[in-house]
Parts: sequence; structure tokens; C-alpha cells
Amino acid sequence: MNKMLLIATFALTGTGLTVATAAAQVAGTSTTVEASVTTATQVARGWSVRKTLLGKTVYNDTGARIGKVEDLIVAPERNVTYVIVGAGGFIGIGRHDVAVPVSQIRDQGGRLVMTGATKESLQALPGFDDTSDTSRRDQFVAAAEQDVARAKVRIAELQKQSAAAAAADVKVRIDQQIAALQQELQASEEMLGQMKRAGARRWKEFEANVNAATARLRKSLDSTAG
Repeated sequence: MNKMLLIATFALTGTGLTVATAAAQVAGTSTTVEASVTTATQVARGWSVRKTLLGKTVYNDTGARIGKVEDLIVAPERNVTYVIVGAGGFIGIGRHDVAVPVSQIRDQGGRLVMTGATKESLQALPGFDDTSDTSRRDQFVAAAEQDVARAKVRIAELQKQSAAAAAADVKVRIDQQIAALQQELQASEEMLGQMKRAGARRWKEFEANVNAATARLRKSLDSTAG
């Protein structure tokens, strides 16, 4: 897999970490772009300015080693939104790279941690491969489909919680979360469907809209945590 260099400059402030810019080489091309890593602040927080994400080991919250960061995805608005993790060794099936949203990775005590990751959940994710000319589209679609799948699973979980809720106010809160998540899920599926129907040659016309929709979907997902 082609590696994407990430050279980030972070300025520490009294209130936390301010992210500057990163020089990143988009996987599968030789084009160097200036990529903001604003969405990666939770990953980089507390790390030395000399450190990079590539090659770092990722663990789950039980301390098991999942794999290493193999690559990064830069979204149309030039944010690093996905980390490509080589999880084959952890799963025990050989090579199996998966696209993980940056929001699911945390720095805990100097380690990159993907909370809740299990062999079963990682094996269920589509493999991420960048070996063909159409790989960027396929990778983008696969990442969006992962977000859609996560949302469907979360909605099912929330529906069970709502049915079991004893307090009326708790049920109302959960139902509101379900409605908001269903709305963003529908929008993401519609945008993704338009991209797929457009064909491989026109997919970039829909990339920004799909990315915006799935970003809102991930935000809605994150709001249901806890």
C-alpha cells in the first residue's frame, strides 16, 4: 500500500491543542496537498510534534493490539477523516486493512485506542484496497457504507433501549436520538445512491455531497454515545 506522509505542526495553547496544517500525499497519486488535520485533534492530542500517525500501533480498550496505521484518507474539504488500520494479524486472516473514522480513535496514555474494537467487528468491515485505478472511488464508497452500516446497528440498539426504558423522559430522549439518526442515515443513503448510479466516471461530482452527509451522520452517531 502506498503510504501517505503526514507532517503536522501542532501549537500547544493554554486551553488545549491547536492544529495547524499537514503536508499529505494522497494515496495512489503523486500529488502533494496541504491538508488540515482539524478532525484529527483527538488522535494527536498530547503527542510530540515530531510524531506522525503512520506506523503507529492501534489498540482496543482492553489493551489488545489491533494493528498499525497504514494510510490516511483526505476528504474533499482537505481534512484527514479516516485512518487505514492493518488489522489482519489481530483477526487472524492475513491482510485485512479497514478504514476507521478518525473520531473513533483516541490517544489514551500515549497509545492510539479504538474503543470497542473486537475481532468480530473488525472482520465484519469491508477490506480496504488501493491497488486499482478505480480504488479511490471504491475506497470512498466503502468508507461511506461503513458509516451507514454503523448507523443502522446503532439505531437498532437505540430502539431496544427505548423499548426497555422505564422512565418516560429517557424514552423521549432516546426516540429523539433515533429520529435524528434516521434522518441523517436517509440523507447519506440518498447521496451515496446518487453517486453509485452516476457511474465511475462521474463519481467525483457527488463526492463532496456524500462526504458532507456522512460527516453529519458520524456526528449524529457520536451524539448518541454514553
